Order: sequence, then structure tokens, then C-alpha cells
Amino acid sequence: MSGGAGAWRRFTAGFARLLDWLLIATVAILIVPVTMQIVSRYTDLIPPYIWTEELARFVFIWMIMIGAMLGVREVAHFNVDIWARLTPRGEAALNLVTQLATLVFALVFVFSGIEFTRFAIFRISELAELPLWVIHVAWPLTGLARIVFLGEQFVDNARILFARQPA
Repeated sequence: MSGGAGAWRRFTAGFARLLDWLLIATVAILIVPVTMQIVSRYTDLIPPYIWTEELARFVFIWMIMIGAMLGVREVAHFNVDIWARLTPRGEAALNLVTQLATLVFALVFVFSGIEFTRFAIFRISELAELPLWVIHVAWPLTGLARIVFLGEQFVDNARILFARQPA
């Protein structure tokens, strides 16, 4: 592995660790507004805050998007095994086709997500009064993360597919 490839692998591994922690944080944060909703609905201990539903929805969106990013990194997203047994080259070729299809979706997320975020740049949510771009930017960031992780996998599968056969 060349120096550049090693640095890239360290970057993607560090990025994946950051996403792991962010996913844990979103789950922990999600517990707060959902718990507040439940307690206010069934007791008189706290007033029924209406912003908690909106905040829970926004955190849930981020949780899904971060999970999707990690799913691509771990080859658990958009991956269905339908072939019994393939040679390593056959599996690499099939993986490349799958990765190209996933790349198309990632590019849609990036370009459509940029427009989606532009639409929300000066808007705020109705109840929690959060800037909507903070929620909408999840789409292009998810697309970019997918491209980063797909690039790493694409190189691995291309090496297998185009490796020289031993004589």
C-alpha cells in the first residue's frame, strides 16, 4: 500500500469513528425529547411541549443519515447476496456494478441535496425555531460520505478484478 493510500485509509477510518460517535450522540439526544413527550402525555409533571416532536423528528433524520453513511462504509447498505458462490474476481466485478449504482444515488443526494439546502437556507422550523438548513444539509453530506466510502471500496475491488493471475 502506497503512502497516499495508507493516509486515505487512515482518514476514512477516522471519519467512520467520528460518525460512530455522532450516531451514538444522536440516539442519546433523541431520548430527551421523546421522553419529554411521553412524560407530558401521561402525567402532569411537565407541560406538553410541542417543540419536542419537531426536535425528535430532526434528530431522527440525522440518525438515519449517519446510519446510512456507516452502512455504506461497512458494506451493509445496498448489498444483497443473491449469488451462491463466486470467484474473488466475479465477486469483485459484481461489487463494482453495485458500487456504481450506489454512486449514482450518492450523486443524486449531493446535487439534489444542495438544492434542498439552498431552499431552506433562510427558513426556520415552525415550532422549535431551528434553522432548516441544519436539517437539510444532511442529504448532501450523506451523499459525500457515501462517495468517500465507495471510493475506498471501488479501489479494493478494482485491484482484485484487474490483478495479474499467477503464472
